[in-house]
Amino acid sequence: MESSPLSLTNFNIVAQIWLVLAIPIFVLLQFMVAPFGRHTTPSFGKTIHNQTAWVLMEATSFLGMLILFVSGPIPKNLFSWLFVLLWLLHYFNRAFIYPFRQKNKQQVMPVAILVSGIIFNFINSILNGYYLGYLAHFSKSLLITWHFWVGLILFVAGAVINIVSDNILLGLRKPGESTYRIPYGFLFNYVSCPNHLGEIIEWIGFAFLTWNWASTSFAVWTIANLAPRAKAHHNWYKINFENYPPKRKALIPLVW
Repeated sequence: MESSPLSLTNFNIVAQIWLVLAIPIFVLLQFMVAPFGRHTTPSFGKTIHNQTAWVLMEATSFLGMLILFVSGPIPKNLFSWLFVLLWLLHYFNRAFIYPFRQKNKQQVMPVAILVSGIIFNFINSILNGYYLGYLAHFSKSLLITWHFWVGLILFVAGAVINIVSDNILLGLRKPGESTYRIPYGFLFNYVSCPNHLGEIIEWIGFAFLTWNWASTSFAVWTIANLAPRAKAHHNWYKINFENYPPKRKALIPLVW
C-alpha cells in the first residue's frame, strides 16, 4: 500500500489554518451581504445564469470528493464509503437536482460569487476527499463511539430539515415567477432560514461522524457563511413585508 505524500500531522496543520481563516470571513459578513439571490445588485460586475452557476459551484464539491477518494491509496471499507456517499448525495442534489427545480429561470448570479464559490467548494472537497482517500483508517470500533451515532443522527436530521425547507421555498413560486413570498409551515414557523439551519446541522454531524480537522473546518466555514446570510435574509424579510411574523427568529428557534 502506498503511503500518503502528506503526513497526518501536516495535513491537520493545513486544515487548522483553513479553519482559522473562517473567523475573519464571519466577521466581514456581519458588515456586508454576499450579492446573490435576493441580494443581487447590478453593480457587482458580470453575471451568469443562476442555474448554470449552481451546477458549476456544487459539482466542484461532488467531483472533488469523488476523485480524491477513489484515487486514494488506502483500503476503503464500509465506513469510508458511507461517509463519502453522504457527501455525494448532498452535493448530487445541490448540483444536479436543486438548480433545475428553481422556478425563476431568469435569475442571474455575479461571476465573482461563482468564482469564490468554486474556490471555496474546491478547497473543502479536496481537504475532505484527501483525508478520506489518503489518510483515514476506520475500524469496527467506530460503532461504539458516541460521536459516530451523534454525527449520524445530526447529519440525517439536518438533511431532512434542509430538503423539506427547500421544498417549501421552491413551492412558493409558479414556473417563471420571480416574486418573493413569506414561507410558512415546518420550521419556517420559528425561523426565517431553516434551510440554512439544516445545512449547518448536516455538516456539524459530518464532522462528528468522520472526527477529523478537515470536516471540522468545513463545519466552521458553513456556520461562518450561512449564519450571517440567515441574518441578512431575516432582515430583508422584515424590511420588505410589513406583516412578517414578529416572533420569528433568523436561524435558531426562540434564540436568534
